[in-house]
Amino acid sequence: MANTKSAKKQAIQNEKRRRVNLSRKSSVKTAVKKLLTEIANNDVTKAQDTLKDVEAKLARAKGKHTIHKNTAARKISRLAKRVSAAKKNAGAKASK
Repeated sequence: MANTKSAKKQAIQNEKRRRVNLSRKSSVKTAVKKLLTEIANNDVTKAQDTLKDVEAKLARAKGKHTIHKNTAARKISRLAKRVSAAKKNAGAKASK
């Protein structure tokens, strides 16, 4: 346990920040899972809308230093690639 007044305050702030970061990471994970489910169900239009939401959540987490900027960029890139591939597959199935 912290001894000084400033250390006690810092401990409280750290706990508050930890909870906010945990919540933010959790919402990102939930949005990513939702996107992957939509891709698996070949629901391309919903997946494209959800991708925008995921990108916004990742950008927010990156901006608040909850996740590293390269991690956010990597996740956005890989998810966009998967949505694009799903779109191509849906187009190929429709043309057959």
